[in-house]
Amino acid sequence: MKKLLSILLISVMFFGGLVACTAEPEVTEDTVIEDLVVLFVPSRDAGLILEATEPLKQLLIDTLGEKGYTVENVTIEVSTDYNAAGEALAAGTAHIGFLPGGTYVAYAADGVEVVLAATRAGLNKDSINAADWNDGQPTLGDSAKQVTYYRSLIYAGPSEYGRMLAEKVNAGTALTWDDVNGAQWCVSSSATSSAGYVYPTMWLLENFDKKISDLAKAPLPGSYSDIALNLAQGTCDVGVGYADIRRDYEPKWMTEWKRTESIWTETDVIGVTEPIFNDTISVSLNNPEMSEGFKKAVQEAFIEIAKTEVGAEAIKIYNHEGYEVVTDADYDGARRAAEVAKG
Repeated sequence: MKKLLSILLISVMFFGGLVACTAEPEVTEDTVIEDLVVLFVPSRDAGLILEATEPLKQLLIDTLGEKGYTVENVTIEVSTDYNAAGEALAAGTAHIGFLPGGTYVAYAADGVEVVLAATRAGLNKDSINAADWNDGQPTLGDSAKQVTYYRSLIYAGPSEYGRMLAEKVNAGTALTWDDVNGAQWCVSSSATSSAGYVYPTMWLLENFDKKISDLAKAPLPGSYSDIALNLAQGTCDVGVGYADIRRDYEPKWMTEWKRTESIWTETDVIGVTEPIFNDTISVSLNNPEMSEGFKKAVQEAFIEIAKTEVGAEAIKIYNHEGYEVVTDADYDGARRAAEVAKG
């Protein structure tokens, strides 16, 4: 009897140990990354980008290490052009790329996935109703309000025709195609500029089924400075630009450009575009090391790095202040913009 009990006890211990062993999670993922390749696009001088982002190497090694991924080396490169960065991610030769929205959507179908969008300080006004921007008060930045997008606005200047358009909008009267078509417009000289051409074109398409190229008077092209100056001089009735352009050119309005009243009272917003999403951090799904677990670790790492003093300084060269998780659908506007840019 004692012998039988001993055999049963040994059996229970054996099978109990077997169950305990099999209950341990099986490690199937290689957590060692020999060389993490991060690409930046050449929106600034390549040398300046490499110098500014050098601290990211150790920050990524340390932060990803805390998440269970041993990164032995980080290589940071600046691509020759925007498309080269997208192609490298699509080919799987890089892990991570800092891509503008337009570049991201061009390669999203080729195995490139957005994981984060850059954030910047928002503005104290963000209404889709144009009249809400026209209280005569400055549009101010709000660093406590981090946003993943910005807007383009359509501005009416101090010309007689510009004032007529502003009065209609501020009275709550919808503009007609004849109204906007009768104005002299100023736009960006680059037909691929998001805030200076593409998104204002999308606004015209949405509201009037027309494009900038359909305007009766050929728009005057130029830089944002040219657009603001031409509004001040009355050369243009309507100008387009990013949402805080008036804040940037307020100092010149009454001094260098000799206006007698504030830019905030002499110009009004008559149109507001849909959001233009900020630059992305995208990853290569074609890189064999970019597992779901590692992708999530990359997301968390960049969010955490941006909150450190050293990390914030490193990403400042791109005017990034932080990062938030976004999805591919957030860049549908960029897809429509790409179609518009094609003509």
